[in-house]
Order: sequence, then structure tokens, then C-alpha cells
Amino acid sequence: MIEFDTRIKFLKGVGETRAKLFTKLGIFSIGSLLRYYPKRYEDWNTLTKISDAEINETVCFKATVIDRVSEIKINGGKILTKTTISDFSGYLPVVFFNNKYVKNTLIENEEYLFFGKVTKDKYGNRTLNAPRFEKAGEKQRLRPIYKSSGTLTSKSIEKLVETALKETKGNIEEVLPQNLITKYKLLSLEEALKNIHFPENEEMLRQAKRRLIFEELLILQLGLLSKRSSLGVRKTKPVKEDKSEEFYKKLPFEPTNAQKRVVSEAINDLMSEKPMNRLVQGDVGSGKTAVAAAIIYTTVKNGFQAAFMAPTEVLANQHYKTLKSFFGDEFSVLLLTGSTTAKNKRIIKEQIESGECNIVVGTHAMIQNDVIFKDLGLVITDEQHRFGVEQRAALSDKGDNVNVLVMSATPIPRTLAMVIYGDLDVSVIDELPKGRQPIKTFRVNSAYHQRLYEFLRKTMNNGQQGYIVCPLVEESESDLVPATEYYDWLKANQFKNYTLGLLHGQMKPKEKDEVMARFYSGEIQLLISTVVIEVGVDVPNATMMVVENAERFGLAQLHQLRGRVGRGKFKSYCILKYDSKLIELQNQEEVFL
Repeated sequence: MIEFDTRIKFLKGVGETRAKLFTKLGIFSIGSLLRYYPKRYEDWNTLTKISDAEINETVCFKATVIDRVSEIKINGGKILTKTTISDFSGYLPVVFFNNKYVKNTLIENEEYLFFGKVTKDKYGNRTLNAPRFEKAGEKQRLRPIYKSSGTLTSKSIEKLVETALKETKGNIEEVLPQNLITKYKLLSLEEALKNIHFPENEEMLRQAKRRLIFEELLILQLGLLSKRSSLGVRKTKPVKEDKSEEFYKKLPFEPTNAQKRVVSEAINDLMSEKPMNRLVQGDVGSGKTAVAAAIIYTTVKNGFQAAFMAPTEVLANQHYKTLKSFFGDEFSVLLLTGSTTAKNKRIIKEQIESGECNIVVGTHAMIQNDVIFKDLGLVITDEQHRFGVEQRAALSDKGDNVNVLVMSATPIPRTLAMVIYGDLDVSVIDELPKGRQPIKTFRVNSAYHQRLYEFLRKTMNNGQQGYIVCPLVEESESDLVPATEYYDWLKANQFKNYTLGLLHGQMKPKEKDEVMARFYSGEIQLLISTVVIEVGVDVPNATMMVVENAERFGLAQLHQLRGRVGRGKFKSYCILKYDSKLIELQNQEEVFL
């Protein structure tokens, strides 16, 4: 019998080699494997007749292989595998690309379950592309899909989780007191883990999620309460004067009442002996940077240094330029990132240590051991969800009980903020600057593609720009839209007379910078991208965003992506294109373009 804390390499089917792959996913033990929850589920319970399947619909068929499985070599030495399936309501060609295992796995006249998307081939005929399949007769179910890594596929993780559950049956120690389990009618930990991976039905999946969420939030709250109690005994050197009104006079615009209120709340913290530990939450475009600048101004005017950390070099550069425009030559503002030359890094670090530098803006490069501040009084972290706790703490530890301000554009209900950020005071910028228009957000399914392309052409013909965001960089075994392939297809078929750009995380930094420079300048009219544009991209002329496979993004990601449009005076749109079988969005308007 294996234990929860048994190392993963001792699980049957793992071994030393696979254990190393698991470490990349943060899985080191049997317990961490069982706590590695599926990112989504495929419904293999609901069967569709072949005759009823619609184009671009993801479905599950119970069908028989009626043709010999054949292989054809195509361009680049790749293999195209073909066969035909039937369920007596109709028949459907099935195609696999470069899958060498299919021919020996699919057997003619045998019945299987097939899960995949029905599409059109170049002749307009229906076909089933690269479906997942398994022998019929096996229990139909909600099938877990896991985030994979390299050769460690979702299917292999699924099998190993199944093995782990069998091996630990009756030996999973409960972590919650029985009185809480009884009071809130929770599943046991063992039942919850079994049903989060292999739910008996949708109700048991809901109960499993409820139990595990309760446990996580309880542990989080206990930890935050412990942290908050320790913060209460710490003291810091307070600022003596509030300089915010002096700062406002330097601005070329009038701050909103919400901005002034949040600045006042933060400066009240600065003027007390208790270190500030505050979250500023405000929608994209609500003016968080100006709020941060006002707080920095008061801090530096009172003789302290300030540090402003951003998750990407693009965003750090943007904040650096903004602060330089606010402060001019009054303060020394320096930029420190990974791409700063060795010579300049040495000079900047010397100026930080001597106190000559008042404000340093940068990325993770600021938390290196050789970055020493003379008198750090304020640390600001932008897009705080992109940093780990250790990274934020490493910067804060460069001063003596420094004041900490974290900023987020992700909308967080106040009750939830109290749960997630129980150790922080929360300020909300709930007012947009004058002239900003709300972003119109819609959801559509695949049937709207041609209308979306027409709307994008109309946008670009009006002199504005747009984005199309894809979840993947390159083609994979899934049916998601890959950015590279989609870019080539759009360029050749839909937008021949327009200038398109491609941007993704696998490009070299110089290549990414060149693409973004062309987009900033307006040369690129439509940018095909992955989530690399999630933060730090500020193009006021971009008014249209289409997010492909929106069901595969988290709500915080979708909110950040949507924030890339609506940054200027023009009316802007965000269109979430989804697969109807994998997502059900409630209380959202259907778009008609």
C-alpha cells in the first residue's frame, strides 16, 4: 500500500524517467499527483448520431469502423491516416495527421467511441479530424483532460491517476475535522479526489469541487490570518507630509474622485508606523499607474526610495516612460530589466545603493541579491497575479518593513478579495477617466466566423486595428486553433489586402519587439497572437479583439485580453468565439454583426 507522501517514481508505471517529467508539472509525490486536478472534462456520456452532427460541433459518436485503415505519405514525410465510421444513421470519413499508432489500434468492423470536431474538407464534405477514441463497451463518462508536458500526455496522466487512486484506496488521511464535514455536508477527501478525477456523474463532480474548494479556502484563510497577526506587530518609518496635491498639479489631466480616494487611503497608511500592505484593484484603463505615481511622489519627497516591479519587459518599459513623463528631471528614475546591458546594470546598481536613484522600475532583475537599496520605503507590484509570493517578498525584503502596494486589473468581488487577500487592505478604483467608452463584449460560436472576418475588415478599413488571439502556438493533437497555422490561412484567404502580424512566446525577444513596434506604428493592421499580449500592450488605435476557443482561457485571462482594446477614444469590441459543446456562458449577449 502506497502513502500520500510516497515519491511519484515508486508508482507503478512511472519510474525514474517519467518522474523527471512529472517534476516539470510540480508533481513529486502520489499526493501531489492526486491533487493535480483536470483542467476540463470531455462529455463522453452524451452520444450524437452521425446524421445529426453539425459542422464545427464537438461530439461523441458510438460507431463502427467500416473501412480498412489506410496510410498515405504527404508533404514532409508526414502520414495521413484515413478510414470511415458508421452508426447506421449515416457514415463519416475520419482523418488522422501523422499518428503512427492509429493503423494498429483501430480495427475494421470493431465498435468504438469517437470524440472530436466535425469539420468540412476542401470539397465541402463532412469529416472527423483527429478524434480521440476508445473501445466501445468501456464505461461512458466525463473524461478528465489534464495539462500535459512533453511526452507526458493527458491520457497517460489519466491512467496513472487511476492507478494511484486504486493503490491509496482506504489509506487517504482526512485533513478536515469530522465536525466540519458533518456540518457542511462535505464529501470525504477520498471520495472528493475520486470524483474530481473520475466523476460518477455531474452532481458528484459538483460535490467534489465543493469539498476541495472549501478545504483550500479554509487553509488559505488560516494562513492569511496567521500572516496578518504577525504584520500587526511590525513597525516602519512613516512619511511626514502628504504631497499628493502637489503631484496632481503636475498632471495634464484631472484625476477622478476614485483615484484621489485610493491615493488618500494609501498615504494614510504611509503616514502611520504600521507598514502598508494594500491591494489596488481597478479595471484596465482606470488609472492605476497615475495612482501609483502619486504614492511614489509622496514617498520620494519624504526621502525614501521606491521600486516598481512589472511581470514583463514590455510593461516595465511602459511604466518607466510613464513615470519619466510624470516626474521629468525632478527625480532619478532608472530602468532595470534582464536585457539591460552588463555595463548599465553595474552603473544602475551603484546608483541604487548610493541613493542617487530615487525610483527604479524593472522586472525580476530587481530581486537579485546584488541589488541593494539605500533606503527603500515603497514597493509596488503591477499585475501582481503574475508573480509568486517568494518573488514579491524578495523585493520587499530589500528594505526595513517597507510599505507594499500591489495592483491588479482583474475584477475581484469584495468578499472574494477578503478571502484571497486576507492579509491585504483593499482599495477599488471604481470610476473610469472621462472619454473612455465601455468595451462591448459578446460571445459567438463558430458559425459566425465569416461575419467576424467581415467586421474585422470593416474595422481596418476605418483605419483602426485588431487582434485575433489563439490558445496555441503550433498544431497539436487537440482541435484548438494554432496561431501559426491560422496566421498563414488568414493571410492567404481572408485578409490578402491587409497587413497581418504574428506574435507568440516562442519568438526571440528581438523578433517580438519588431512585431510590436510595427503594430504600435499602425503598419500591422491585424495581429494574430497568443496570450503573450495579455499585459503590457497599449495601442489606443486597436478597437477589435477576437478570442478563439475562449472556453480554454480563464476569466482573469479573458479580462486581461479584453483590456488590450478600448484604450483610446473609439468604441471597442471583444468577441469571445467558443465551442458550444465545451462551454455554456450565461447572461451574455449573442452578437449580431
